[in-house]
Amino acid sequence: MEKLSYVGKSLPRKDAEIKATGAAQYAADREFSGMLHAAAVRSPRPRIKILSISDAKARKVPGYVTLVTHKDIKGVNKWPVVMQDYPFLPEGEARFAGETVALVVAGTARAARKAASLVEIKYRELPSVDDPLKALEKGAVKIYGKDNVISSFVIKKGSVDGAFAKAAFTVEGEFSTNYQVHAYLETQGSIAVPEAGGGMTVHSSTQCPFYVLDAVAAALGLPYHKVKVLQTVTGGGFGGKEDVPALVASHAALCAAKTGRPVKLIYGRKEDFQSMSKRHPGWARVAYAADRNGKITACRVKYVLDGGAYSTLSPIVLWRGTVHAAGPYKIPNVDIETFAAATNKVPAGAFRGFGQPQICFAQESLIDELAGKAGLDPVQFRLKNLLNPGDRTVTSQRLKSSCGLSELVQAVRKRSGWDKKAGSPRVRGDIASGIGFSAAYYGVGLGAKGRYLDRAGAYVNVYKDSSVNVNVGNAEMGQGALTVLAQIAAETLNAPYESVRVEEVDSSKVPDSGPTVASRTTLMSGNAIIEAATPIRERVFRTAYSMLTGMGADASEKMIAAGGVFSMGGKSVPFKAVVAECWSRRLKMAEQGWYAAPRTTFRMRDGQGDAYVIYSYSADAAEVEVDLKTGVTRVKKIWAAYDVGKIVNPRLALGQAQGGILQGMSWALYENLVYKNGIMVNPNFTDYVIATTADKPEYDITFIEKPYAEGPYRAKGMGEVPLIGVAPAVANAIKNACGARVKSVPLLPEKVWKELKKG
Repeated sequence: MEKLSYVGKSLPRKDAEIKATGAAQYAADREFSGMLHAAAVRSPRPRIKILSISDAKARKVPGYVTLVTHKDIKGVNKWPVVMQDYPFLPEGEARFAGETVALVVAGTARAARKAASLVEIKYRELPSVDDPLKALEKGAVKIYGKDNVISSFVIKKGSVDGAFAKAAFTVEGEFSTNYQVHAYLETQGSIAVPEAGGGMTVHSSTQCPFYVLDAVAAALGLPYHKVKVLQTVTGGGFGGKEDVPALVASHAALCAAKTGRPVKLIYGRKEDFQSMSKRHPGWARVAYAADRNGKITACRVKYVLDGGAYSTLSPIVLWRGTVHAAGPYKIPNVDIETFAAATNKVPAGAFRGFGQPQICFAQESLIDELAGKAGLDPVQFRLKNLLNPGDRTVTSQRLKSSCGLSELVQAVRKRSGWDKKAGSPRVRGDIASGIGFSAAYYGVGLGAKGRYLDRAGAYVNVYKDSSVNVNVGNAEMGQGALTVLAQIAAETLNAPYESVRVEEVDSSKVPDSGPTVASRTTLMSGNAIIEAATPIRERVFRTAYSMLTGMGADASEKMIAAGGVFSMGGKSVPFKAVVAECWSRRLKMAEQGWYAAPRTTFRMRDGQGDAYVIYSYSADAAEVEVDLKTGVTRVKKIWAAYDVGKIVNPRLALGQAQGGILQGMSWALYENLVYKNGIMVNPNFTDYVIATTADKPEYDITFIEKPYAEGPYRAKGMGEVPLIGVAPAVANAIKNACGARVKSVPLLPEKVWKELKKG
């Protein structure tokens, strides 16, 4: 057994005190001398031809400074994210209601908002489309390219038609899921500060500072070395601060460049709803075939995501959904076709799970139906078909290691009392109780589609007083990255945990490390920190050994390094003293590290090959109560088990699990963003309902560690896994309780009630 001092321990969060006491400085808290404020002028309709923009009335507002339009862009008017089709500010056409058309700058935030409301846009409304399936029809209004397809992928393997023809059991169904709003507590915000010599420093609430760097440099037409991005304390992200903060920061920077003064741009909640990314709505038609023994023989999927008006991250989100579309099962024959369709609605982007929860809801609901047709218990059916070490995924990737899925399923089966509960749902008066199950796997990192971004840098500096400063390119947004990465650095150096500080990202201190998404921070930045710290560790350990032998320690004994102390033969010396000696010997005490994910073999033409380097796994069981008169569903308890490799900080992992479960349950039952004729009608927390602590179920969470040899201290990735399987587990529990199979998320009471009335 490897003896570790810090990794695997529930050490306190590095940022707990400043957040608990209110000392943390978010973007809205930062102030600069001479600072101005900006506000956005937004498109009122789903698709318009802009004829003119007038600030004549806005000029009368006290404190008004200027109007910023596309004419003020010195660089290129294309936001550099994936497909580069989104203008920083539209030149002639705005493509969704809420799109930023221009920006007003004023002396106060109140004056900026007032002036923005008085800017007049003369426009002609253009034909629009708000349904992704209709957008794909041949006669649809063309709003994107030749066919409104932003992106599409396939996975082809074996003979699907032949397998269905020979199958003993088949199922097919259509499923849909709605948007999910990130509901981060801190809305989007950025401050841009002009620097001497024509540079720009940007303070941004973001989980991907290097996306901000790309965008600001492009919009201002500046070389990268003249742009610095400083991540402010970020009040939640969940994917919603991956791509779009770059747009917000670029707008602030354009205003700062025009005025020559610092400019702060902080969004209100309504405009954050209307204009920032969401979880993609999804539609899927899925079919499975199985033989008489209950083995799945084929899967056919058509999966469509509503990408909104611009591509943003849709190609990457869609690709992940494609790879995982058949579920975590051994299936020899597969035909998967997926599309991201353009509509005149808010562009959708990253959200925890990244295109996988939508299709997981469909396929895990159908797996229950197929089990029923085969006459098997849903859990037993899954166990018969689950991927195990040595098996191949639908992309023909062999799982060589770190795969504990069957053990997870067995653990949840036992802990939930599944065998007793599943076959005997209970009805007491008007309340029916039932239990449902789901299983999922999740590719850690960006995979083959995003491999050009799958790298990370780190800089480790040990000061002469033995304090340790770590800079990384991945961001803390509430998930505990500062803590986990400090544990990894402390473990590698044998430095006291209290002496290690991991900084929020400064783009000038570390190379572009890609986005903080896809449960990749621990794996990527952790490995980069280890690479940076290892040469320093060797110098420290050699010096400690030299000091101990100089003190008379028996050199034949093994030196022990643990808890910030080096000991040998009854002698010991603390890390602080060793570092002081390293400095006196003029040893190098700072290093850079770099980690790039191994290459994958995935082929885009047929979807075959290794899609991800490694996978994490989950199993969920949900117990619900359904009111048979109203359809109202309450989740009583969720049992969950995860294989995410070595757990670096158990308390933080538990918090991630609880948060992911509640967020998944909230999407499953409550969250219902409504569009009518291309206009969002409930952009607020009054009418858009999310789960609160009052709604949370009881949790039973367990971790089964299947170490990943290439991970930092054998860890994989955790952040997104807990959300993915919750919605289908809840839907399956409703079906078990009362017989109602609801095929669209959210599982609203009226939908359950309607299914109950059918019969």
